[in-house]
Amino acid sequence: AQQGRVREKVYGKQKIYFADQEQLPAASDAELRGLDGEIAARSGQLQALQQSCRHMEAELKDLNSSMTTPEIAREIEALRKDCASYTEKLERIKSATNHVTPEEKEKVCREQQLYRREWRRRKRMVPAVPRAGSGGTAAHSPPSRALSPRQATELLDAILEGYPKSKKQFFEEVGIETDEDHGVVLPATT
Repeated sequence: AQQGRVREKVYGKQKIYFADQEQLPAASDAELRGLDGEIAARSGQLQALQQSCRHMEAELKDLNSSMTTPEIAREIEALRKDCASYTEKLERIKSATNHVTPEEKEKVCREQQLYRREWRRRKRMVPAVPRAGSGGTAAHSPPSRALSPRQATELLDAILEGYPKSKKQFFEEVGIETDEDHGVVLPATT
């Protein structure tokens, strides 16, 4: 800076040094146009190289994600073994003598529908069971009878209308157990 080759500027406690451009030769308009043309040509080359690089990176990614020839050969061999085992299993099933006849299947389906229908019917009924501690004993209480589904639903709805707690809490207090409490699901028909 003392020799005049670089210039110094002071901003508070900071000092900035930069080249003194007055010592550089001035470029003519022709030289500036030539430099601008060279910059444009190099920018075009840069864009072409960047495009080529992106294309090659995408191709490399595709090649890295695809299987190699030995891997494909192993995969084909494994699939052939699976195919052979499935074919053998199919032949064993076809040659088996313990097939279910259509009549037996129809009989089982009818029985399932009967049991399912009975389960649904019984599930809708709520037996009138005397509550423990209600004052009556099983020996002195009148015989309980089952309510119709409509009566049971109306009775529970009437009780729950004025009941301060939830339906689940009421069922727990009274001792009513539902299929849902035990994870029982009504089987679907086949």
